[in-house]
Amino acid sequence: MDYKSSLIQDGNPMENLEKQLICPICLEMFTKPVVILPCQHNLCRKCANDIFQQAANPYWTGRVGSAAMSGGRFRCPSCRHEVIMDRHGVYGLQRNLLVENIIDIYKQECSSRPLQKGSHPMCKEHEDEKINIYCLTCEVPTCSMCKVFGAHKACEVAPLQSVFQGQKTELSNCISMLVAGNDRVQTIITQLEDSCRVTKENSHQVKEELSQKFDVLYAILDEKKSELLQRITREQEEKLGFLEALIQQYREQLDKSTKLVETAIQSLDEPGGAIFLSSAKQLIRSIVEASKGCQLGKIEQGFENMDYFTLDLEHVADTLRTIDFGADEEEEEFIEEEEDQEEEESTEGKEEGHQ
Repeated sequence: MDYKSSLIQDGNPMENLEKQLICPICLEMFTKPVVILPCQHNLCRKCANDIFQQAANPYWTGRVGSAAMSGGRFRCPSCRHEVIMDRHGVYGLQRNLLVENIIDIYKQECSSRPLQKGSHPMCKEHEDEKINIYCLTCEVPTCSMCKVFGAHKACEVAPLQSVFQGQKTELSNCISMLVAGNDRVQTIITQLEDSCRVTKENSHQVKEELSQKFDVLYAILDEKKSELLQRITREQEEKLGFLEALIQQYREQLDKSTKLVETAIQSLDEPGGAIFLSSAKQLIRSIVEASKGCQLGKIEQGFENMDYFTLDLEHVADTLRTIDFGADEEEEEFIEEEEDQEEEESTEGKEEGHQ
């Protein structure tokens, strides 16, 4: 029996050791003395005697009987190898002192550990029997007496520890599978969180780029607005300068005419003819000249009109309303199509020239 290799394969050496020390007949730990068969399998001597008696007498049902002292044969319950007895019967089989020593060491180790409450449940049908096997057919723990004489006589059973270890292994595998699944889910969550972060960063970037492009448009519009306002202001200043100069000329003419009128009225009040006539001629010539002065410059009709500075921006507004994402790509495609068309026309022109 290769105990070392079996212990290495299991993560819990004590549990695996206990499985190696289970008798295949009673499905409990070997009870000393332990005998080793020629096929190297081990049995409790009492269990070996039971199967030897049953092989000699198929109707024999006792578990404990007198020692068989005559020769005979039976088959190993583990490998079905035929075991031939001499006249000493099972007492002629060699004891496995190594296994017995291992059992003693194992029991000492177990006795040094505190027993947990309820660690050895008892069978309800056979109160003195510990639950030490597992019914694979009914899928319930039971005792060896239930298997031999009770409700599970016709069922398939297995050692409780092996099923226990198998279920633990299966549960551990399920846990590992679930943990692996959780790891995959966490990886997906991390990837989605990274996608959220990158989406926010990309959105912020394109928002900044969009704001910059509109800021450029705003700057162009402000610049053009200032330029056009300056042109209107210059035109306004020129017209106002001309009108103010013209008003000044008319005011000067009006002052001059007003003074001539006063002088003429004073001359009319002069009683002496000689004095009146001495100044009348010159006064009349001045009034005539002043009358001619009324032919000063005038403004044309609609001079104050500024309608020629009106802008029709409806088409610009329509263009602005059509601004949308992807327009640059469409514009680039349009430019590329125009360039391709120009290249084709140029190539056709050269071919015609060569002809």
